[in-house]
Amino acid sequence: MLLLLLAVAPSLWAQRLIQYESGMGSRDPNNSDVWILYQGVHAMHDGMHLYADSALLDMKRNDFTAFRNIRIEISDTTTLTGDHLVYNGNTKIINIRGKQVILVDGATILMTDKLTYDRNANLAFYDTWGHSSNNDINLESRIGRYDANVKEFYIYNDVVLFDTSARLETDTLLYNTINHTAYFVSPTHIYSDSATMYSEEGSYNTSTNYALSTKASHVWTHDHHQLTGDTLHYYHDSKHGLAYGHVWLFDSVNNVACMGGFGESNQEQHFSIVTDSAFVLQVDSHGDSLFLIADTIQVVNNEDRQLETVMAFRAVHMFRNDVQAICDSLFYRAADSMMALYHNPVVWYDTFQCSADTVFIYRDSSGLRLAQLRNNTFAFEQLDPQKFNQVKGRHCDVHFLKGEPTYADVMGSAEMLYYITEESPQHRKLLIGVNYGLGSDMRIYFENRQPNRVVTMGNPDMQTYPFELLPADKHRLKGFRLLVNERPQRSDYLFYDVAPSKVANNKK
Repeated sequence: MLLLLLAVAPSLWAQRLIQYESGMGSRDPNNSDVWILYQGVHAMHDGMHLYADSALLDMKRNDFTAFRNIRIEISDTTTLTGDHLVYNGNTKIINIRGKQVILVDGATILMTDKLTYDRNANLAFYDTWGHSSNNDINLESRIGRYDANVKEFYIYNDVVLFDTSARLETDTLLYNTINHTAYFVSPTHIYSDSATMYSEEGSYNTSTNYALSTKASHVWTHDHHQLTGDTLHYYHDSKHGLAYGHVWLFDSVNNVACMGGFGESNQEQHFSIVTDSAFVLQVDSHGDSLFLIADTIQVVNNEDRQLETVMAFRAVHMFRNDVQAICDSLFYRAADSMMALYHNPVVWYDTFQCSADTVFIYRDSSGLRLAQLRNNTFAFEQLDPQKFNQVKGRHCDVHFLKGEPTYADVMGSAEMLYYITEESPQHRKLLIGVNYGLGSDMRIYFENRQPNRVVTMGNPDMQTYPFELLPADKHRLKGFRLLVNERPQRSDYLFYDVAPSKVANNKK
């Protein structure tokens, strides 16, 4: 045992002591423990090789101080260069400084003016600004740490990460050079050719230009779209964003705001979509607002970024100041302001309720221009809780002038019930009688939004009854449905906290 210890001890002691060779050397006259070395100094310690023009070696303290043209080979792939160095063989900690201290670890290059390198943990530290690069990725910060074991940077204070396609600015960053991913937990901006992203927690992959934000997530694209959500995924190269939770999507070119539980925006394919209690507000050039609520709403722009179509699916509620509607699906075409409502649509205009299998609504700058009701048309006007002017047929076209109805054509199996009134000297409406009519087609003329005259064509059968003698089966035409409680109201949209003026003011 004693012989074994005597054999091992010199080997361990040799590993602990710094070995050296130089062209010339002498002892310090003031301290016999210190050697003054110069002319091709080469020191060795535990697998590390150090080269310098001159050096001081304290044999007692196992300290090595080197000067000028310092080069350290820490491993086969890791080197360190600088102008002045202090190394302790006991702690294996390198402190190096110079006009340009450079640490090279494989493809990673770190440059600063003062660096501490811990050989025990393979960690490098700097606190006087540092610039590093890995292939095309560059990192800058005031303070930083590099872990050579996992090829990872932890840097903070005025952090910048950039390459030729993007720039990331934050306060605290963790960057892994193997998976090319940066992780941040402080207010962060990512600037790319396609968008600007803000986040307070997330990650960014410099290889794919994919960003993930999980806190305070916002993206502003360069074609004037904004996407916000609790969690946000954004692919900068394809201009494609996915947002989850409290989604807000805003197109300032077309004055369209979307909200929902999930949102997607793809500017290369010119579409945006929101689902899960989706809401859309669109303000046109005349300041008129379109409100939509549905399960899913999709907005499509053309190649010139102008609004092209809006599609809504399932449980659709639509509100404009002059017309409201519900249906299962809706299609809006911006070019001619045409709106198509499918699957049991119901439309309200003023005191009128209209329904059919399909409804088409056309608008112009002055308001409603034409409403086309196709198949199983039914329309009525409520006079009081018990009395309703009613008309039904296969199809119906309602024509408007400057937003006011002028006449309606009812085509195919037309049937109507109309209460005749006249105004008393006291300006009260007096009920005179009830007109009931059948015909193949009808034209109804309006004056001040009230039916004024009816022309029946094709074997007309018209009868006038005193109200008291109106047959019981004539009070409600077949197919009558009173759905006033389902009519969308302006108050239905207040919980979204979105005002048309707010959207209009954001338009650029």
